[in-house]
Formats: sequence, C-alpha cells, structure tokens
Amino acid sequence: MGGNDTIVSLDIGTSKVRAIIGEVNNGSIHIVGVGAADSEGIRKGAIVDIDQTVDSIRSAVEHAERMVSIQIHEVYVGISGNHISLLTSHGVVAVANDDREIGEDDIDRVLQAAKVIALPPEREIIAVVPKQFVVDGLEGIQDPRGMIGVRLEVEATIITGAKSSIHNLRRVVEKADLKVIGLILMPLAAGNLTLSKDEKTIGTVLVDIGAGSTTIAIFENGTITATSTLPIGGDLITSDISIGLHTQMEHAERVKLKFGCAQTELAANDQVFKVPRIGSNSEKEFTQVDLTGIIEPRVQEIFQLIRSEVFHMGYGNAPGGYVLTGGTVSMPGLLSVAQKELATSVRVASPEYIGVRDPSYTSGVGIITQMIKTHKQRATVGGSTKSGGAKKQQRNDQPGWFERFKNWLSEYI
Repeated sequence: MGGNDTIVSLDIGTSKVRAIIGEVNNGSIHIVGVGAADSEGIRKGAIVDIDQTVDSIRSAVEHAERMVSIQIHEVYVGISGNHISLLTSHGVVAVANDDREIGEDDIDRVLQAAKVIALPPEREIIAVVPKQFVVDGLEGIQDPRGMIGVRLEVEATIITGAKSSIHNLRRVVEKADLKVIGLILMPLAAGNLTLSKDEKTIGTVLVDIGAGSTTIAIFENGTITATSTLPIGGDLITSDISIGLHTQMEHAERVKLKFGCAQTELAANDQVFKVPRIGSNSEKEFTQVDLTGIIEPRVQEIFQLIRSEVFHMGYGNAPGGYVLTGGTVSMPGLLSVAQKELATSVRVASPEYIGVRDPSYTSGVGIITQMIKTHKQRATVGGSTKSGGAKKQQRNDQPGWFERFKNWLSEYI
C-alpha cells in the first residue's frame, strides 16, 4: 500500500448494514467515514429478500460517501453463519527463486497448494488462514518472507461456505453497483482486532451477539480453530418486551435501547416510560424495573445457551475466558450477568478508533485492519497488492482545468 490508501468494509447484519471507510496515512489507520442503514431483507443473519437488502446496502454506502466526499466502488464484505466450516490442510512447494529467498510468490503458491482438498460440490473455499509455516523442517514460523530455504510448507485452516449463501451475498452487493474484492470471515476479523496475542494462543472464546444471531469463535494456538452460530440475539429480547408490554416491536426496540437493563440491581423505579398498547389507543406506564424483569431472564438464557454450545464444541474450559462484542453487549448490566452465567473471566471488546468505539462496529473495523495488515506484509517485500475500496473525489485529486478541457475535447476528435 502507498502512504495514503483507502479500504472499505461492508458488514451486512440483521438490524444494520454498515459501510466503514478506513484510511492509512503514514502508517497510521484512521476511520474516516461510517455509513449505517436499517437492514431490510435480513432474518437471523441470512438474506431473505435480495431487493430490500440491496436498498439497505445502497443507503449505508451513500451515507458513508457523503461523510468524506468520496465514491465507493469496491468493498471487502464480511461473511458468517452456520454454513461456515473450518478444515485443516497442509501445503508443500519448492522455493522458486534462484537465490532461495522466500518471496510473495512462494507464499501464494504454498497457500494454493493447501487449497487442493476434496470438497462437496455445494461447498466453496472462502479463505486460507495459515497456522504456521515450515521452512526446511523448521516449524513455528509465522511469516517466512525474506528467509532462505529450499522447501516451504504451510499448516493452514481452510474456511469454506455454502455456495448458495456465498452467491446470494455476492449478488446483493453487486446489484448495489459495488465490486466484491474479497469475502472476510467476520469472527476471524473481529478476533484479530480485539484479542491479544496471548489470548489467541492460550485459548479464548469470542462471542459476537448481534440482533438476529450470535457467532461463537474459538481462538487457540494463534488462530481461529472453530466457529458456530446460534439463531439468538437482541431481537429475541425485543420480542419478549413486545409480548410482556403488549406493544409493537418497534416500540419494544425503542424502549430496549433507551431504558434496557440486564440486571435488576441496576434498574431504577424512577425511570418511567409509556408505550402504546396493541389493540388500544391508550398508553400504559412502566418502570425500568418492570422492563428489567423481562430482559434479565432472557439474557441469562442466552448466556446459558452460549456456554452449552461452547462445551458442545469441546472448548468448555478455555483458559482465556470469554470476550464479548456485537451491538447487544452494550446493554447496561449485561456484562455482570455474563460473568455470573459463564462462571469465568469475561470482558467486552470494541474498536479503539474515534467514531467507532462501540461493540457493534467490531467486525467492520476488524475487516479493515486485517486487510491493511495483509497489504503491509506484502508491500514490505515488494509484492504487488490491491488496496481498493474507494475512489477519492476531493478537490486535490481532481485533474486541472487544462486536463479536463483536453479530455472533453478528445471525446469529439
């Protein structure tokens, strides 16, 4: 990447579609634009209406474009869901350079070799994540670029997904007049952003609680080793509030965001609100304590299901504990309930960049930081790379008046 490059991520969630513009300026990452729109056509993380989803994507992208006066043409798109699976693979190549120095081409070839696995026809490879490289029998190498060797091996995790889900995701983005540069596994991007090196090494559970689904990712030995998605999230809490208060979902969501609390001890009787009742023209008054009485049992159940799923995956005693992210974890008192139900160390993680210091932005910002890191590694050894994401439209990037006149004139000659 150059000294000033731009990358755009697209996070298509159940409640929101978020377009985030990241810029690298003299080696520092800045989030310069954020666009968000209500998700339409998404249910529990899956696309159920292409046209509605396309409209949501366009709205989010246009919002981001207006913030920083640039035009977005290409994006990196986050992907997750129950159709994702992880496989272990091994690749071996001979170093091609005459001086036996391992370069970017050798890395690409060994990763391509790791992709040679038998897959069912309905599955597709999304990405290859190296666990470690081996140079002439020397193990534990994370980045072999610039090393001298004859034989290069890689132990990798192959991320695969259902072709139908991948096709639908690409289709909605392309129908929104955007080019998909790459699909990025959102739990992997979020983990690389929020987890420390030690947490990823000793074994940590990353839990992303969104509106329609909860994604669980296990990190061990430095990389992601397992993932699972549960069809539960913040919308389940909203549904309980709607039923308990006899009000419409939109009003339940509003009071959840404004007055929601997951722990009875933190609720206040003097926090009072009114909601319109279904089937009536009147409004009824409730307190935050009433609301918490509905929310707390559901939050407890969500974490009980998360803990059960982690044990089912075989990682019940993760030494690194749990790290929570996603829009739902911002609710007051939720962390305390999680610590009690999970019975281990738990913390909430969010990006540390200005403008996106909220757990709901973790996946989108994680995609940007992961791709920037990849580009930097390739640029260090002179490898060719494509940053992509947005075309700048600021005045200092426009051609001069003479160039514009010459271009206009050439159209008529």
